[in-house]
Amino acid sequence: MKTGADREKKGRLGIELYTFVVLLLVSFLTLFFSTRNVLVDVKNLGLTVFSGFRGGIHEVSSLVSRTVLSIRELADLRKEYNELAGRMSRYEMLERTSAEIRQENNRLREQLGFSQTMRYRHLSAEIIGRDPNNLFSTFVINKGTHAGVMINQPVIAYQGGIQGLVGKIIYTGVFESLVMPLFDTRCFVSSRLTESRYEGIVEGQGSSELPLLMRFINRSAREEISIGEIIVSSGMGGIYPPGINIGRVTRINFRENELSMEAELEASIDFSRLEYVFVITEEPDA
Repeated sequence: MKTGADREKKGRLGIELYTFVVLLLVSFLTLFFSTRNVLVDVKNLGLTVFSGFRGGIHEVSSLVSRTVLSIRELADLRKEYNELAGRMSRYEMLERTSAEIRQENNRLREQLGFSQTMRYRHLSAEIIGRDPNNLFSTFVINKGTHAGVMINQPVIAYQGGIQGLVGKIIYTGVFESLVMPLFDTRCFVSSRLTESRYEGIVEGQGSSELPLLMRFINRSAREEISIGEIIVSSGMGGIYPPGINIGRVTRINFRENELSMEAELEASIDFSRLEYVFVITEEPDA
């Protein structure tokens, strides 16, 4: 027969068993829900990491693509730049050539206009060289005996609107001739002052940089000659026709103990820019 102590002990066991089951169920539920949150967090973390990795790969691939495209565009731009630079260089060359042709045409037109107004029979010629054996004091023209050029024929030029005396022919070849200019020390030209009408002999000093000299001027002309007065060929001597412009007076040299005086001249022709000349072959009839 069970006593009261046994019943009390059995009741406590039942309560403990119930409490255990309840605690076990609560623990199970707690563990279930806590594990699910962890799984959710791990999943979210995995998605975040994967998304970042995928974004990084996308950015890197985009950067590589843009770099490749930039390099290709840079190469294309460089190619276009080189083509444009070459084209511009050709255009500039054509422009310079065109400008030179225009200038050459203007010079030739000017020479042609002067040639048509000359009252002498003449041959037009171009300076094609200098004589190195004579220290460049003579120059070569592209006309010779084949064109009718002869020794001692006078040579003139038209420059800056002025007809000026250049020199004379001293040697002739078949197709080339040698001209001795005014500034040569062997060149002598009978000349006349256009206003005071005094005469003298013009000669050179061996260089186009030095002034010409008009020597043997009558000393009585001292008070009549003026700076800037024009000197022309007088026609005496039979080589140079009269009235050809030689230069203008820049200085007068006078010495009391001499019977004559001399004047320094600036030549009418700038020999450093001389390109075309005219050889006078025959004077006109009276």
